[in-house]
Amino acid sequence: MTTAAARTPAGRTLAHPDRAEIRLEAVLHALSDPMRLAVVREMATAQGADSPGLSCSHFDLPVTKSTSTHHFRVLRESGVIEQVYRGTTKLNGLRRDDLDALFPGLLDSVLDAATRQADRLDGHAG
Repeated sequence: MTTAAARTPAGRTLAHPDRAEIRLEAVLHALSDPMRLAVVREMATAQGADSPGLSCSHFDLPVTKSTSTHHFRVLRESGVIEQVYRGTTKLNGLRRDDLDALFPGLLDSVLDAATRQADRLDGHAG
């Protein structure tokens, strides 16, 4: 796999697929997990044009650290997010431009459907 890599201060690299290598089935797989979808929803809400991204510790996931790491790796390797180091902090940003260029409307449709589902389920909870 040819990848674009984000260099870390220690010289480690994080593999990211180039835009041309992002596959629809990998993106859909990454978004099919409720935990990963929640992360992407939060990123989409919080990430502004000036935002460098959110740290992994920003997300309060009800899973172990190793499971959280796995979820972020799936999102990164599928091309849904980009991870870069700023000092010792790993920042996560949505690759919205790449996803919108490859699959116009997909991310917005999935996020909208996830919001409608959450609203529907919350309505039934009370």
